[in-house]
Amino acid sequence: MSEEINRQWTLSSRPSGFPEESDFELREAPIPVPDHGELLIRTEWLTLDPYMRGRMNASKSYTPGVEIGAVMTGESVGVVVESRAEGISGGDYVLSRSGWQEYSTQHVSAVRKLDPAVAPVSTALGVLGMPGLTAYFGTLDVIGPKAGDTFVVSAASGAVGAVVGQIAKLSGCRVIGTAGSDEKIAYIVDDLGFDAGINYKTESVSDRLGELCPDGIDGYFDNVGGVTTDAVLDHLANGARIAICGQISQYNSPATEMGPRNLRSLLVAQARMQGFLVYQFAARHPAALERLTRWVANGTIKYREDVVEGFEKMPRALIGMMHGANFGKLLVKTAG
Repeated sequence: MSEEINRQWTLSSRPSGFPEESDFELREAPIPVPDHGELLIRTEWLTLDPYMRGRMNASKSYTPGVEIGAVMTGESVGVVVESRAEGISGGDYVLSRSGWQEYSTQHVSAVRKLDPAVAPVSTALGVLGMPGLTAYFGTLDVIGPKAGDTFVVSAASGAVGAVVGQIAKLSGCRVIGTAGSDEKIAYIVDDLGFDAGINYKTESVSDRLGELCPDGIDGYFDNVGGVTTDAVLDHLANGARIAICGQISQYNSPATEMGPRNLRSLLVAQARMQGFLVYQFAARHPAALERLTRWVANGTIKYREDVVEGFEKMPRALIGMMHGANFGKLLVKTAG
């Protein structure tokens, strides 16, 4: 790559259903120049997360969608090439919301400085970043697990679900996860310590939940929605708590699907279902990151990264994630 060029992935069209590579355009722009108080950052790691599919739509959501022709949104980890701000120097690693591009300028107040001696910098996009914080607050604050609870998490091998299940285990719960392959089920049970797993592609989720949760489900962390959540609602224990984090089974549907018809289960079980966003807990992020960092450092919390090499593969990797191809936190490593 020429040092004078900043490659950027932009949104060229809004997909109907699953995105295609033609929905993105790779453009070249000049490398930006930092102003006073800003940093010039060269991207080394980019994250791919399910929420990005929603940003490709024009429909109303909790944050505006990406405009046609604009750089795709997302966090990245990069190295500071030039600093015009105090507290951060050239060569430092930072987390920022650069979007899908190889260079960006960011105000110093909008970045988080990273210490490679504490943990690999890539973890700032996963277990020690937004996914880990989502798992932390969704589990501990929204659901509030209690020792002895039966706790279910969908998309259990993913960046959020894997941390959710481990935090629930630390809280004394019996944890069951759903995932889409036998390999992923083996990972959550054998490596992460879940008590059981359900392969939703080859097993009846409702039947297996009936076998594994004879006294009902006390806590459910929902990453997928759809028929998996329908099945969970049929097996709630009295006073169950449900955290709605994601609905990935619905993100690529051209039309809105019919919601669950069995909400009577919430009434009968006197259960609570609550949607949440990680950013509503922003004031407590530093304390949560300190705790998560200790857990990762001492091996209490384990994580897995699925790394794709090459900036040019961003759209293909996102599309693969929408089809469940990734195994763990999906990251793209640039050539830098």
